[in-house]
Amino acid sequence: MKIRLLSTALLAGLAFSQAAGAQDYDDRWYLTGSTGFNLQDNERGTRDAPFVAVGLGKFLSPNWSLDGELNYQNPNVDANQNLNWSQYGISFDLRRHFIQEGRNWNPYALLGMGYQRAEEEFDAFPNPNSPGEREDGNLAAKLGLGIQGDVGSRAKMRAELAYRADFDDQSVNGDIDADWFGDVLASVGVVIPLGERAVAAPAPAPAPQPSCADLDDDGDGVNNCDDKCPGSQAGQTIGPDGCPVPVTIDLKGVNFDFDKSTLRPDAVAILSEATEILKRYPELRVEVAGHTDLCGSDAYNQKLSERRATAVYDYLTSNGIDASRLTGPIGYGESRPLEATAQTLPGCKSEVNRRTELNVQN
Repeated sequence: MKIRLLSTALLAGLAFSQAAGAQDYDDRWYLTGSTGFNLQDNERGTRDAPFVAVGLGKFLSPNWSLDGELNYQNPNVDANQNLNWSQYGISFDLRRHFIQEGRNWNPYALLGMGYQRAEEEFDAFPNPNSPGEREDGNLAAKLGLGIQGDVGSRAKMRAELAYRADFDDQSVNGDIDADWFGDVLASVGVVIPLGERAVAAPAPAPAPQPSCADLDDDGDGVNNCDDKCPGSQAGQTIGPDGCPVPVTIDLKGVNFDFDKSTLRPDAVAILSEATEILKRYPELRVEVAGHTDLCGSDAYNQKLSERRATAVYDYLTSNGIDASRLTGPIGYGESRPLEATAQTLPGCKSEVNRRTELNVQN
């Protein structure tokens, strides 16, 4: 009979099973309520009886929970069912849950300690004050197994079988020589979490990895994808492919009168602007180069181009440009004309060829 009752209690809990996700770690406080059957120790002299329990609990970790629970039962005395016998108590139950991913219903083991109080009437005939009454309390310990699972988004169910050792050694209706009694508790119960479950903040999205189009390792202003010369040095003038390109600071207008090397007023104004450019970019190094037209001999034009380069060189150094940044002065004579003309007068007198240039060297 007792085995059938235990099986019925366990199967009743499983009857509430629904397909759901795996139980995970929910650290909210929860309320518990359960009902079941207390199979009394035969030596108590009482009949088996139903019991109820309510409690409060919490998961301490993904696999461990702790509940505090109040219980009550009121069995009849075998010898005289008119006599009252009731028992109530409190227990603190530690449960080890064996949770497996993807499984809704998970088993657990139970270990509990508590306090049980008995209120027992007994036949004191022929005492006129019969029945007598005993009230006493004592420690109790509990071991058990159970299974727990979800039955929706707001509740869980338990089916449990436990053995409770009640260290009552003052019983009147039971075996008076017994030091303790062992009761079997079969129950089904509900677990109701309190409040809303905390939702973990989503993990921050990983920072996007920069591509070569976002990188410029040598700092020349050309991204790594397009940079064909990744080792550019600071101060170099760089083309769209990332490679250094020769640059000439435009001195158009710094031209000379025929057969002259003195600076004209219009040339001074242009050189003043060139000086400001050099001051703005102190890393630039330039070559000061002088040129002539095609009139005259090569030797004469060579000397004339050197004098013209010197005139510009002297202007720059006297206006704050350090000589260490200047290469030259160098004269190229008539070897680099911008405009080809005949070497006979007057066609050889091309003013654009009578010029000075600043050629960037880095």
